[in-house]
Amino acid sequence: MSNNTANKRPLGDIKADGEPVLKKATSSKDVANSSLTSTPVSEPGTSHNVGPARPQITKIDGKWVFPEITKEQTEEAKRFLKDKGVINFLDKYLPDSPRGSDIVYITGLLGFFPFSMTEDIDDETNLMKVVKTLQRAMNKVIHNRLRITDMNTVAQAVDAIKSAKNIIVLTGAGISTSLGIPDFRSAKGIYSLVDDLGLDDPQQVFDLETFRYDPEIFYKVAHMILPPEGKWTPTHAFIKELSNHNKLLRNYTQNIDNLEASVGIPKDKYIQCHGSFAHATCRTCGYKVDGTKIFPVIRAQQLPVCARCFTERKQRLQKSDSVGDLGIMKPDITFFGEDLPRVFYENLPDDIRKCDLLICIGTSLKVAPVNEIVNKIRPEVPQILINKDDISHAEFDISLLGYCDEVTVYLTNKLGWSLEVENYKELASQRFEVEEEDKTLGVYQVHTLKD
Repeated sequence: MSNNTANKRPLGDIKADGEPVLKKATSSKDVANSSLTSTPVSEPGTSHNVGPARPQITKIDGKWVFPEITKEQTEEAKRFLKDKGVINFLDKYLPDSPRGSDIVYITGLLGFFPFSMTEDIDDETNLMKVVKTLQRAMNKVIHNRLRITDMNTVAQAVDAIKSAKNIIVLTGAGISTSLGIPDFRSAKGIYSLVDDLGLDDPQQVFDLETFRYDPEIFYKVAHMILPPEGKWTPTHAFIKELSNHNKLLRNYTQNIDNLEASVGIPKDKYIQCHGSFAHATCRTCGYKVDGTKIFPVIRAQQLPVCARCFTERKQRLQKSDSVGDLGIMKPDITFFGEDLPRVFYENLPDDIRKCDLLICIGTSLKVAPVNEIVNKIRPEVPQILINKDDISHAEFDISLLGYCDEVTVYLTNKLGWSLEVENYKELASQRFEVEEEDKTLGVYQVHTLKD
C-alpha cells in the first residue's frame, strides 16, 4: 500500500453527529477513510496493491446485473474482512478509483443486496448511499459470527449433541405449524391473513398502541394462534428429551403458544421471550387470570372483559361508541412497544457464557433482540440450524433443512433416544433421506421417503 495515500483528497469529513459528508472517491483507501468511527480498521500494509480487475457488473435493459457470486466466494470475502480488517479488505477487493457499481459489487460479495437494481449506482449523487451501505455491511460482517470451517457433516451434528452439556435452543413459530398454528411471515402466515383489517403494516396486529385504541383488531386474529389443549409436536418433545438427558441449558422461545409447558419442559429451562397465552391481565385494574379462562371468548372472536371492570366498561360504552382497551383482558404476550420479560435479560449473559452448543429451530431470526443471540455465543461454540429454509443473514456450522418435526425425529433416531409424542413409533419407523445441498458449508436437506 502506498505511503502517499494521505495526500489524496479524502472521501469525506465527519460531522458533529458522526455522519460522513461524502466527496468524490479516488481510491479504495478513500472508501476506508470514510468509514464511521465504529468500524475497526486494520494496520495498513507496506506494499501498494493496484487493486483487482473491475468486476463485470453491467447494466442490461435498465437493470444492473451482477456476475454470479457463490456462497464460497462470500464466505471467503467475509473471513478475509474479519481476519485482515477494512483497509486490507478494500485493498484486495476494490479497484483503484472505484465507481459506485464496484462498491455495490463488494457489498453484494459480502452477502448484502440492499439496492434496487434500477438505481443509477454509478451516479455521483448516489455515492453517499452506496458507501454508507457498504460501511454497514462491513460493520455487520465484522461483528457477526463466522462458521467453524471444519464442522460440516451430519455425523458431527449428532456428536455435538451427544457431547454437549449446556445447549441453548432458540425456537420460533416453525416448530408449531404442524399443529395448525400459523407462523407469521410465510405466504400463509398470520401477516398474510390480515389484509381486511385496514392496517398500514400487518405487524400492527401485535402493536401495543393499536391494542389500546382498538383491541378488536387483535382479537379478530387471536383465535388463529391459540394453542391446542394437550398436544405438542415432535420438535417440542425433542427439546424435552434434551432436558431429560440433562443437556438443555435453556430454550429461548419466541413462541406465545405455551407448548413448552404443555410438553413438560421444566419451568426453569425455558424462557418465553415474547410472553405467552399462559396468563392474561386486565389492561385497567391489573387483575390476572389463567390464560385458558379466556380461550372460549377468544375462539368466539369476542372481547374478553375483566369481571372487575365489566360494569364500568358497560357504563362508559353507553356514553361513547369506543372506550379502547378499558377493562379488556390482554394475554401476557409481549407486543411491539413493550419490554421483553426481565427473566430474558437476567439469564442471557450467564447462559451465553455457559453455552457449549446452540440449536436454532423453526425461526427466520428476523426479530430483535432474540435474533442477536446467535452472534453473542462464543465463536468456538458449534451452531446447528433446523429449519424449513436456509437463513442467509446468519452463519451456522451445519444446516439441516426440512420440516422441523422430520429433522428432529431423524436426529432422535441417530441419538438412540425416543420421544414422548403421539404416534412416535410410526414416525420413527419412517425412511429418511439426507441430501447434500452444500457439504462444504454443511447444508443438507432432510426428508422422509414416501412409499
